[in-house]
Amino acid sequence: MTESTLTGKSMDAGGTGETMIELTGVEKWFGDFQALKGIDLVVGKKETVVVCGPSGSGKSTLIRCINRLEVHNRGRIVVDGTELSDDVRDIQAIRRETGMVFQSFNLFPHLTILENITLAPRQVRRKPKKEAEQTAMDLLTRVKIPDQANKFPGQLSGGQQQRAAIARALAMEPKVMLFDEPTSALDPEMIKEVLDTMEQLADSGMTMVCVTHEMGFARAVADRVVFMADGAIVEVNDPETLFTSPQEQRTQLFLSQILVHPS
Repeated sequence: MTESTLTGKSMDAGGTGETMIELTGVEKWFGDFQALKGIDLVVGKKETVVVCGPSGSGKSTLIRCINRLEVHNRGRIVVDGTELSDDVRDIQAIRRETGMVFQSFNLFPHLTILENITLAPRQVRRKPKKEAEQTAMDLLTRVKIPDQANKFPGQLSGGQQQRAAIARALAMEPKVMLFDEPTSALDPEMIKEVLDTMEQLADSGMTMVCVTHEMGFARAVADRVVFMADGAIVEVNDPETLFTSPQEQRTQLFLSQILVHPS
């Protein structure tokens, strides 16, 4: 895949065709190590983009830069029309519109699931308690664990905790959801329930960027798959094309090592 072809596929917004996230020439260093190298990527409204690649390829760094959990050193990041800068107001504006789900669940262990979900809407959005609790229960029903509302995180399985973390992120009514390997800490039997929740979210029209090794999920749900290696985007395409006819040797090698071919 030539550089011009790659740039075209990475910068063509899917979904509605309107741009929700735009990264232009984004670079990131950790000391002398360059983690991101000239990243160009556009994500459209209501589009699901899956980012995959070997460990150390820059996937998580990329997604963490989008909501300023990591500070990019060069280039531009724009989310829903707001450019990410050192201005705290810009950072806060982007974080208000961006939900994030991590590898670890990051639930407050001393709060019930209901309290975990209502905390930010009440404190940040200033929602009345009753309204926040009703929204939380609606979301818990949506992720199929309404009966866990009054339990503490330690009383839930890993899959239930991750679904509660997704509900917590959705409670802030984000325009974008970012997932950083959300199933990597789960036992195999718990992975499907989380992926099912993410698939339903994508079907509802949420704009999503997902870092994951779950290629079955990527094939079924993604509008585009971004393959990264050594801090750079190597190949971008629709999942069927990328998985069946990868153009780059590095992509071919990666997929030959991890891809489970469909029956």
